[in-house]
Amino acid sequence: MTSFGKRLTAVFADKGHLCVGIDPHSYLLTEWGYADDANGLREFGLRVVEASAGAVGIVKPQVAFFERHGSAGYAALEDVIAAARAAGLLVIADAKRGDVGSTVEAYGQSWLTPGSPLEADAMTISAFQGLGSIDAPHELALANGKGLFVLAATSNPESFSVQGARVASGATVSASIIDGVHTWNRAENQSLGSVGVVIGATVDFGEFGIDGSPLALTPILAPGLGAQGAKFSDVGRIYGAAASNVIVSASRSILAAGPSGLAAAVTAQAAEVRAAL
Repeated sequence: MTSFGKRLTAVFADKGHLCVGIDPHSYLLTEWGYADDANGLREFGLRVVEASAGAVGIVKPQVAFFERHGSAGYAALEDVIAAARAAGLLVIADAKRGDVGSTVEAYGQSWLTPGSPLEADAMTISAFQGLGSIDAPHELALANGKGLFVLAATSNPESFSVQGARVASGATVSASIIDGVHTWNRAENQSLGSVGVVIGATVDFGEFGIDGSPLALTPILAPGLGAQGAKFSDVGRIYGAAASNVIVSASRSILAAGPSGLAAAVTAQAAEVRAAL
């Protein structure tokens, strides 16, 4: 079985680093002419998949926008994920789950088990209860050729009071998570590990106590680019030597083009990211 890290490396080489977010905000559904219901979610998601296939290698559905419509929303999400994977896209389920014991294991089983209705290629996950709290999803990911993206230093302004706090070792919470993920990835003994971290493009590495060296083997999911303020051309400056590992996540800056301009927006931003890296 090919690891997620190797599959991601192949996508970078073939399709580049842009990841298109599938974020069906209420206002976007209205602007696109869709109802804010499960059918609207499905049509929105499938249009994004259609525009992304062949132009980029990664999409990231934001689970919350589907979840708000209950079981019908989840049924729409299942269809969108299945279509994306059938089109050869890597799917990162932006679920941000986190818990302990059998509960977090069940979350992992939902998104990382082959044949599951919600099967994705990777999921976002929270380890603020300790990195050991997500041992079960980590083991499941490795066994199934899947990936995790662990929240480390998020781009929301209020994150610093928690993520910048110091743990017993003296490192920040963010740095501690990054170091632990690096240890996991080093054990895989390949050029890019299967466990990534989420580090926002608007994060000050120094302020969060982040040293770039443990990121050498680690995929980085980078929100905060495009509509949130950071420029694609800044990726190299922000992430330094680890820029080659960055998944550049963009949603609103692409989705604002609407259904008629969507494909062109995906192609243009993919080219812009390719030039920046």
